[in-house]
Amino acid sequence: MCAKNVIVCCGPSGVGKSSLIKRLMGEFPKEFGFSVSHTTRSARPGEVCGKDYHFVDKALFETKIKSGEMVEYAHVHSNIYGTATESVQDVLKEGRKCILDIDVQGVDNVKLHPMDDQCRYIFVSPPSIEELEARLRSRGTETEEKIQIRLNNAKGEMEYKNKPDFWDKVLVNDDLEVAYTEFKGFMHSEA
Repeated sequence: MCAKNVIVCCGPSGVGKSSLIKRLMGEFPKEFGFSVSHTTRSARPGEVCGKDYHFVDKALFETKIKSGEMVEYAHVHSNIYGTATESVQDVLKEGRKCILDIDVQGVDNVKLHPMDDQCRYIFVSPPSIEELEARLRSRGTETEEKIQIRLNNAKGEMEYKNKPDFWDKVLVNDDLEVAYTEFKGFMHSEA
C-alpha cells in the first residue's frame, strides 16, 4: 500500500475550507502544497495563471480529459474546472502532501481514478444550512442570486456528508479554532 499523501478536501462554498487550508499552509509551508486547478474561465482581475489557476481554452482542456491527464474535472455552468495529474505530481515531487479543494463531482471522479489509493478524504460541513447562509451573507460579496445558487448546491453536497465509507473524516466547522485543531490533526495523520 502506498503512502496517502493526497488530501481531498470538500464541502459547501462558505463553510471555511479556504480559511482552514490557508492557515495550515501558512503554518506548515514545507509540508503541504496546493494543487493549482485548470479552468476554461477567463482570469479575473489580479489572478495569475499558474498561481490561482491554469487558464486554458476549452479545446485544450477537452484534449487533456480525452488523453487521461485529469484526475478530476467538472462542468460548472459554461466552464470546465479540474485537477491535472501533473499538478498533483508537481507537489508530491517537492516532498509535500498535496491538498485538493474540490466539489463532490470531483471527489466522485478522484475515487474512480488510479490516484484514489494515494488519497484521504475530508468533508468540511457547516453546523447547519442556516449558519452557512448567514456566513455567505456576511461576506457581502455575493448577489442574492449567487447566494441562492450556493445554498442549493450546498444542500446537494450535504447529502454526501453521510455516505457510508466515503469520507475518512467529516469535520463540522462550528468554531474555527476547534475546527482548525481537528483539521490539522487529520492533515498530519498518515492513515
